[in-house]
Amino acid sequence: MSQPGSESPRMNFIGGEWVPSVSGETYRTVNPARPKEVVGEFQASLPQDAENAIIAAAKAAPEWGRMPAPQRGSLLYKSLAIFERRVDELARAITVEEGKPIADSTGEVKRAMNILEYAAGEGRRLFGYTTPSELPDTAAYTFRRPLGVVSIITPWNFPVAIPVWKIAPALICGNAIIFKPASATPLAATIIAEIFEEAGLPAGVFNLVTGPGGSIGNTLVEDPRVNGVSFTGSTEIGTRIYARGAEALKKIQAELGGKNAAIIMNDADLDKAVPGVVQGAFGSTGQRCTATSRAIVEKGVYGEFMDRLIEQTSALTVGDGINPDNDVAPLSSQSQFDTVREYIGVGTEEGAKLAFGGRALEGPEWEGGYYVEPTIFTDVPLDSRIAQEEIFGPVLTVFQADDVQDAVRISNSVQFGLSSSIYTRDLVQAHEYINTVETGMVHVNAPTLGGEVHLPFGGLKASGVGQREQGTEGFDFFTETITAYIDYSAGSRERSRFI
Repeated sequence: MSQPGSESPRMNFIGGEWVPSVSGETYRTVNPARPKEVVGEFQASLPQDAENAIIAAAKAAPEWGRMPAPQRGSLLYKSLAIFERRVDELARAITVEEGKPIADSTGEVKRAMNILEYAAGEGRRLFGYTTPSELPDTAAYTFRRPLGVVSIITPWNFPVAIPVWKIAPALICGNAIIFKPASATPLAATIIAEIFEEAGLPAGVFNLVTGPGGSIGNTLVEDPRVNGVSFTGSTEIGTRIYARGAEALKKIQAELGGKNAAIIMNDADLDKAVPGVVQGAFGSTGQRCTATSRAIVEKGVYGEFMDRLIEQTSALTVGDGINPDNDVAPLSSQSQFDTVREYIGVGTEEGAKLAFGGRALEGPEWEGGYYVEPTIFTDVPLDSRIAQEEIFGPVLTVFQADDVQDAVRISNSVQFGLSSSIYTRDLVQAHEYINTVETGMVHVNAPTLGGEVHLPFGGLKASGVGQREQGTEGFDFFTETITAYIDYSAGSRERSRFI
């Protein structure tokens, strides 16, 4: 059964078939640049739909897990070729549904393809290891076994890259999955499902269920047939999932919030630092977990840094992300628009100085879209909400520091610990920062943004819990390590009784 045309409601993908939700109910998504424009209609799934997907995955998992990993890799390589053919379609789907500039959307699709390529190659490198046994005539080694059924729950801000960086390692490790995308961005998810269907994944190995997390999330986490959950989203929801999973003895991987800081020292190359902060704070409208939310500037360069920062921020163009000339696009939804405006109001109420921006952009040229100017606060109280909480929008708070120790202290003063950066020419300062900053990813003379697919991604403190994503560590979560002992001696013998 094939997916209906773009004018019809898009279906769930369960057990190799495109099917409606059991209730028959659907919902619509809109373009954040033009909210009167409907992007698509999707299934408003219920717990029974999630259970049907789990049943299909549980049925498919044993055979898929027995397939040699290099053969699974060949199917991922096929999906990569299909991704290549549909890059522009996927990028446009991201922009019209999530809002980000089309260049960022294209880059996101290319990142997803890098992940697929890397994961496919791991089909020949899912290594265990051999080691000498303490007993004669005994072989001892380890190998990986898939978890079985895994739920993949993803956010709206990277509707292609984040799903793929979970799905690809889950599949190459031999798991069957249920993919639940954010309810705000299901269009790209249905295209991903079409790609894996065309690539020839066996029925039930990949399942897609759309709809609100409140309706189906509990089933995807708590069903006893689900052996692992990989989640990216808010710290509040992630900690609840982690707690419920722990009670049921499931493996849980949760990538959560961030409040990332860029430190600018007196000796920094401002030609590099200022564009890096602008890109980190306002690229993708600040709607990424690695966005630069704070700039911590040593006092000796603070005045020049601020002059350059405001000059470069004022040059940014704000508009529909589908226009490649625009630098900053709308926020993703009415809810996010309201949240960001609330934080801007809170910032002024708490005594911070609004140094730039802060307005909602209205008028015929904005077509009712969810636009907020890039916004910069200075003189921010360290204990204020805008200094401590994740805003997830184009809002930057700027602080002054006495020296590198003071800068790291300010950086470490929040509950989050995902990413950070420092701009300095001094290797002593750089290494002091690297060794004392409380973030899972550190950058020197580079923005706080992103990472590379062959290196682990994740944070400390409230920014994450469970095993890292991406890199070789990304495959650890989706497998169990089995230790094997083979006694090939000719007769019986006394064995150690210590364990």
